[in-house]
Amino acid sequence: MTDLTTEYLGLKLASPLVAGASPLCEDLGNLRRLEDAGAAAVVLHSLFEEQLTRESDVLDRALSAGTDSHAEALSYFPDLQSYNLGPEGYLEHVRKAKAALGIPVIASLNGVSSGGWIEYARKMQQAGADALELNVYFIPTDAHLTGAAVEQQYCDLVRDVRAAIKIPLAVKVGHQFTAFANMARHLEESGADALVLFNRFYQPDLDIDALEVRSALSLSQPYELLLRLHWVAVLFGRLRLDLAVTGGVHEARDALKAMMAGANVAMMTSALLRRGIPHLAAVRRDLVAWMEEHEYDSIRQMRGSLSQRSTANPEAYERANYVSVLSSYAAR
Repeated sequence: MTDLTTEYLGLKLASPLVAGASPLCEDLGNLRRLEDAGAAAVVLHSLFEEQLTRESDVLDRALSAGTDSHAEALSYFPDLQSYNLGPEGYLEHVRKAKAALGIPVIASLNGVSSGGWIEYARKMQQAGADALELNVYFIPTDAHLTGAAVEQQYCDLVRDVRAAIKIPLAVKVGHQFTAFANMARHLEESGADALVLFNRFYQPDLDIDALEVRSALSLSQPYELLLRLHWVAVLFGRLRLDLAVTGGVHEARDALKAMMAGANVAMMTSALLRRGIPHLAAVRRDLVAWMEEHEYDSIRQMRGSLSQRSTANPEAYERANYVSVLSSYAAR
């Protein structure tokens, strides 16, 4: 029988297919259906730093009402108090998910700065989360902020969260670092047990008729997988931490590519939002069928087989391949 098991964050998983953080994970019924469809673990939707700091602000204003009144508006934020159930509702959701599911439940905390809100990492652990995914979504727009300072902010944040919990810690980041391999090493040294590659930074659009800046959520496309494969293949075997691919995993072949590059797990989000939870079961069936057809006994057997250190063509991940690809193009 084909062995799909893998290990991620110290957890033994039945397969490498993980349901990534999405609105689907806000509903307990959906979580059960994801487990039934073959999800080996689920990453819950994120609790945001802004939710936690706003809760603190609201409490502070209530306690000081009438003593130092002011008219500061928080309306430029979305309604974060009710978004994603609110802080206490989120913790209760973790408890219920853990009680209802037989697969690991990974909580998600989204933030960019060190502060009192990190205490919620410990509360997520107490609520029963098997691990924590720290989603760092930060776009440095200050012209005086150096790249080194940004990297230090990331590492300080990871170190502070690591100090707050004992459960495994995954860190989800974007790829926009000058030397990503070096940054990955620093994140490992700061306490990350896994890297989730990569965060997708959503770009605003310009409505030239209404003269407005508009934001819209766009689901991932399969071509986005290539960037993830590249860096997982480069990092595999060079660092001790686990590697997860998120973004562009839509079919079984995408998950297989992630494994061969060196990932421990492949996270699916956009494909499930677009095609529904049952699509996960089809991906799992196709994954098994491909492995049987190509005589792979286990995920462990294929993992890292096409990483930079294992492939017969390591130059494919270097500048040499850039020259080769350009020279190979023939105009029609």
